[in-house]
Amino acid sequence: MKADALPSAKVGKTNLQVTRLGMGTAPIGNLYDPIDDAEALATVQRSYENGIRFFDTAPLYGTGEAERRLGAALRGVPRDEVVIQTKIGRIVRPDKSIYFDYSRDGVMKSIEDSLERLGMDRVDILLVHDPDFENEEVHFRQAMDEAFPALVDLREQGVIGAVGAGMNQWEMEWEFAKNIDVNCFLLAGRYTLLEQTSLEFLNWCTENDVSIFLGGVYNSGILATGPISGAKYNYEDAPAEILAKAGRLQEITTRHGVPLHVAALHFAGAHPAIASLVIGSATTVEADDNRAIWDVEAPAAMWQDLHESGLIESGAPLPG
Repeated sequence: MKADALPSAKVGKTNLQVTRLGMGTAPIGNLYDPIDDAEALATVQRSYENGIRFFDTAPLYGTGEAERRLGAALRGVPRDEVVIQTKIGRIVRPDKSIYFDYSRDGVMKSIEDSLERLGMDRVDILLVHDPDFENEEVHFRQAMDEAFPALVDLREQGVIGAVGAGMNQWEMEWEFAKNIDVNCFLLAGRYTLLEQTSLEFLNWCTENDVSIFLGGVYNSGILATGPISGAKYNYEDAPAEILAKAGRLQEITTRHGVPLHVAALHFAGAHPAIASLVIGSATTVEADDNRAIWDVEAPAAMWQDLHESGLIESGAPLPG
């Protein structure tokens, strides 16, 4: 039985609409823990049943496995019902090794390979993926000079609907935005209940009609688990000051009967630049949990207490 429809948001100045809750497919690419085909496909299908119509994937996720599984799971779903976002910048070799390539030829090969794995004739959004990894200066220059112009050409031809970048930092995304006619960015981990370092950038995006798809709303773990021993922050063990801050946030949310992870998801979606929250799911249980969290309405008094606590930036928008 399908859940009620999720609200949607427009992507920049394009005609694309994405559901405000999207599914990230890194987990079904075995990027964190191995899962089998049946569970991966069932998770995508459950997300669809739960109203999600926006799916984010990439060649990096399981060296193409996430794209393959996503396409298989959506076979039979009317193509116009879903928005598919994938990425360029990494090419998967036949032996499953990966290399960086932000050239125009690399863009075309990456798209061709992704379409084959997805079993689709088009994708809707293409992002330049992680040009800040490893050889940052070279990758940035090649992305500016070759990858983005190629993607903009494809958008102008109507082959794709939107162009942007996907990264764990906002500084380079802002640099791209000032120089390239982008529509959107996937930003992971830099706007959360724990940190709002990208607030000025998000405000700029709002003013300039650039949409943000927000990933990493739990800072890779700690806002989901709470400040427990071994809690992860930015993919590593959380330092003492982060554990302490998460603990203070949790004290406030718990006082209002709201789990920390529920507050974290709703806070992240409150900024007007955020078109969609892209949350990874590895199982049908996680897919159901994500939808259930979305449907919770936290009390206004909790947001007021968080605002007055000094734990979040004073200019950060609050839900409601």
